[in-house]
Amino acid sequence: MTDLTKPESTAVGVKWRWPSVHPEGRKFILIAGGITAFLAFMAWETLAWPMAGVTLWVAAFFRDPIRTVPQGDNLVVAPADGMVTLIQNVHPPREMTGPDALGDDPMIRVSIFMSVFDVHINRTPIGGTVKQVTYIAGKFLNADLDKASEDNERQHILVERGDGVRIGFTQIAGLVARRIVPFVKPGDIVAAGQRIGLIRFGSRVDVYLPAGTAPRVALGQRIVAGETILAVIGENDRLTGIPQ
Repeated sequence: MTDLTKPESTAVGVKWRWPSVHPEGRKFILIAGGITAFLAFMAWETLAWPMAGVTLWVAAFFRDPIRTVPQGDNLVVAPADGMVTLIQNVHPPREMTGPDALGDDPMIRVSIFMSVFDVHINRTPIGGTVKQVTYIAGKFLNADLDKASEDNERQHILVERGDGVRIGFTQIAGLVARRIVPFVKPGDIVAAGQRIGLIRFGSRVDVYLPAGTAPRVALGQRIVAGETILAVIGENDRLTGIPQ
């Protein structure tokens, strides 16, 4: 007979495991591995060993770890791994302005810079319906620059919750990045933290927060896609941080 006065333990052990490689990267790993094998076969060891390192780096770049997504009605989760480099009050991109998108008023933009060592799988900050996916051709400036938001190759994605709250975010190519790969299209239903695309090889993601919502991350903070809480919709208390 079960003793109802004693709470049942729900603790479950979690073991670390190697992250999988996203299918988008497998062809690049095969190419790098093939070149390494050829150099080794030719006994060109001075070239084979560095190329072996490149192969390992390519595999690491396309790693796709499992993330534990916080659950909550008003949570906005980080769409990218990396460092928060800019928090600014700006007008939304013209491609996402208007009554059917983010409106025309200034809003807080949080910029996350991804180095070539970060995971480059991007995730949606909120759950809802994908209303817009807009690709813009452009330059390949350093993604850490403010003007990269307007000059670089980029892709805007707009997601709308069931209650009408919308969040827009932009994938921006950088110096090394040469392709933005979407996993979603307009009309798709996505859950918060779901994978929505990746950028090859080094880039940035901008997130536009709704009115009355302040970021819960600080400049210089390292964040994790799908796990770090970027903001809570409707909460306007700005978080500050001290480098140390």
